[in-house]
Amino acid sequence: MIYQVMEARYLRDYVIHIKFIDGLEGGVDLENELDGLIFSPLKDLNQFKKFKVHPELHTLVWENDADFAPEFQHEIVRIPA
Repeated sequence: MIYQVMEARYLRDYVIHIKFIDGLEGGVDLENELDGLIFSPLKDLNQFKKFKVHPELHTLVWENDADFAPEFQHEIVRIPA
């Protein structure tokens, strides 16, 4: 199955509400996923909040080119957000 993020909005802390093309939606808490060189700048909430949904890749991306696979996000989504 192909998972695509259609919409995303910041909720609180490191939680983003995500809506997927298959209709699943809910909160994704990424606080414990920000390990490694590419993700460490996102521990700064001001940087973390600057995500967007990439129009072609249909996943969350940040200004520093960090991203998470939509399949991973789909797997960890929690309902309700």
